[in-house]
Amino acid sequence: MQLEILTYLHDIQCSIDSIFEYLGENRNFNIYLSNKLLRRGIERELEIIGEAANRILKIDPSINIDNARKIVNLRNWVIHGYDKVDDVIIWGIVSRQLPVLKEQVDKLLTENS
Repeated sequence: MQLEILTYLHDIQCSIDSIFEYLGENRNFNIYLSNKLLRRGIERELEIIGEAANRILKIDPSINIDNARKIVNLRNWVIHGYDKVDDVIIWGIVSRQLPVLKEQVDKLLTENS
C-alpha cells in the first residue's frame, strides 16, 4: 500500500481516537447535545476523516473501507450544510458507525505495517 494512503489512514485513526477521547468512557447524548465545544470538536474530526477518505479514494478507489463514499458525503454535509447538521444523525454515526470504521482502519494499518 502506498505511503500516502497509510498516512491518510493514520489521520483517520487519530481523528477517531480523538472523538472517543473527547466523549470519554460515559458516552451520553445529552452531554454531547449540551456542549457546543464538544459538538464542534467532533464535527471537525469528522471533516478530517472525510477529507482523508476522499484523498484515499482518489488514489485507490478499491480501498477496503465500507461506506467510504458516505464518509466523504458526511464531510461535505458538515462543511457545506453546517446550518443543517443534525445532532441525532451525528450521534448515531459516532455511536454505531465509527467503531466499525476504526476496526477497518486499524486492520488496514496492521496489515500494511
